[in-house]
Amino acid sequence: MAPAEPNKDDQHWSLESLNKAYQQGYMAGLTGQSSSAHKQGADMLKTAWEAGWDDGHEQFEQHKRRSA
Repeated sequence: MAPAEPNKDDQHWSLESLNKAYQQGYMAGLTGQSSSAHKQGADMLKTAWEAGWDDGHEQFEQHKRRSA
């Protein structure tokens, strides 16, 4: 069986780019934007963005409940 070839996009990320993607996702979630707003880039960066969005969206929902 041949070894799996890494996705070329996954080779172009750094800790800084992962942090930036997370922060952008967090701000999108925090401001109530749709999670479908980010659909491009390397898989690792998408995953970081989605993790940030999840955390930000959770804060957004908590704020909405407290404000109601």
